[in-house]
Amino acid sequence: MDLPIKSMAEFAGNIGRNTCYLIETKSLSYDIPTGKSTHKTILDNVTCEARPGELLAIVGPSGAGKSTLLSVLAGAIHPKTVSGVILVNGRAMETSSFRRVSGYVTQDDALFPMLTVEESLVYSARLRLGSTLREATLRARALLVQLGLQPVARSRIGGPGTPGVSGGERRRVSIGIELVHNPAVLLLDEPTSGLDSASAHLIVTMLKSMAASNGKTVILTIHQPGFRILELLDRVALIADGVIRHQGPLSLLQKRIEEAGSIISPHINVLEYAMDAMEVLTIETQMQESCRVPYYVLSEKREKSNYCCANSRIKEVLILAERFAKNMVRTRQIFVARMIQSAVAGLGLGTIFMNAENQQAKVGFFAFSLTFLLSSAVEGLPIFLQERRILMRETSRGAYRVSSYVISNSLVFLPILFAASILYATPVYWLIGLRREIDNYLFFSLVIWLVMLMANAFVACFGALVPNFIMGNSVIAGLMGSFFLFSGYFISKQSIPRYWIFMYYLSLFKYPFEAFLLNEFGEKGKQQCIQSGKGACLLTGEMLLRQQGMEESHKWSNIGVMLGFIFVYRILSLVILWIKCLKLTR
Repeated sequence: MDLPIKSMAEFAGNIGRNTCYLIETKSLSYDIPTGKSTHKTILDNVTCEARPGELLAIVGPSGAGKSTLLSVLAGAIHPKTVSGVILVNGRAMETSSFRRVSGYVTQDDALFPMLTVEESLVYSARLRLGSTLREATLRARALLVQLGLQPVARSRIGGPGTPGVSGGERRRVSIGIELVHNPAVLLLDEPTSGLDSASAHLIVTMLKSMAASNGKTVILTIHQPGFRILELLDRVALIADGVIRHQGPLSLLQKRIEEAGSIISPHINVLEYAMDAMEVLTIETQMQESCRVPYYVLSEKREKSNYCCANSRIKEVLILAERFAKNMVRTRQIFVARMIQSAVAGLGLGTIFMNAENQQAKVGFFAFSLTFLLSSAVEGLPIFLQERRILMRETSRGAYRVSSYVISNSLVFLPILFAASILYATPVYWLIGLRREIDNYLFFSLVIWLVMLMANAFVACFGALVPNFIMGNSVIAGLMGSFFLFSGYFISKQSIPRYWIFMYYLSLFKYPFEAFLLNEFGEKGKQQCIQSGKGACLLTGEMLLRQQGMEESHKWSNIGVMLGFIFVYRILSLVILWIKCLKLTR
């Protein structure tokens, strides 16, 4: 969509018209437990301030507490675990409301690698602001100008193994996503980490300009800035061992060091010297200067208006589904590979079992088919884990509801897995020579589709629960193996010990396996000979079903149970994600 230059200029001129915010901390302390009765102090009696219209840098050596202090200010650490007071314009900070008028850029860039730079900003605008597509595009393009990202607007973000934009450009996209709703406060954790000096200087220059021209309160952590970056900082908060050693302009820091009798070499900047000679600085607990910048207190009406999500639930679902579908289709190694895998597996298994001499081979095929379909679902785990990081960041800032994400995710997989199920079921069904009635083929295809959806919901549930891919893969593989063991194929229900019988009913293999058997050997298939010997049929379809305790009515009740599993695992994933996100938003 091409938008008029005049409209973009008008919008760019409107960016940054904010209420100003003064942020103060009073005696802020934060400890983490290291044993039953021991703890480690991360922040110790921190008193500092960040002023509107200025760029404040929290500086210190590694492990000094910089990122922790920024996380506390951003509300990313639960307030109940922190002692002391955080004031916003003289009032105690209300975490949920503050998150919606602030932007928090973490050190790791949680971005969708398959989206372009412009698409990333457009989706953020649509979710955070409730804008139409045209309005969101207008806002995104204004930000592209402001961030200097116009040349790479249509380039994909990229990631490990996927070509994309540079590290500095990725960092600016992360900043842009948080700027899209025009926050009055911007907090950035190590925005220059891993960048070359030119890219680092460009980012800090941009932040300085935003603070000075738009009246934003900009706070960033930085490890060891060079001379050019130091010139851009209005104030620094020097922290070591969780204690503030200095806060104020660099000129004041240099004056304090010289008054202590130290001489700073011309080739070393004052901040580097201060970090190496921390003992010459006394601990500060008072503000260096009073705030001369005017600020305004938010009204209750403004605070509440920022609390709710910008879109209706239906609109959220549509936007998220569109974004997720676009990511899935562009992730060729997963989407295309899944389609090819389904078609090749269907053809391969069909040719393998095509020349089977007896019906018993069909039972073995049903068991192996379920093993293949359910175990292959684990390949979707990386997608769920990547999405979870972005979900928790976006929902903590009020972009959308967790339930909208779960619904949209479920809807997108319906057509994708339907296509995969048809590609698998069609060749394998007719090549093996299963019952030739069309209604039996349709039922078989339905079961395959539900198996894929059930496995996907199962992986989504544990993708919400486990901390990483390694643990998730281990847990899912172990449970899938247990489900197969208790499916009724290896050991009948009557032979399972009573204390293990619950696994028989929880098995994801049991219900589709029974559905396959009933579809093939029920009704007109009862007289099929499954096992023969000495010129006589030893086991017919009817006898097999009777041995397994199956009845014709179980054919559709198994479908109902499978739908129930899909629903329950999706609900569980919703609950788990909601609890995790709730911990961040409280």
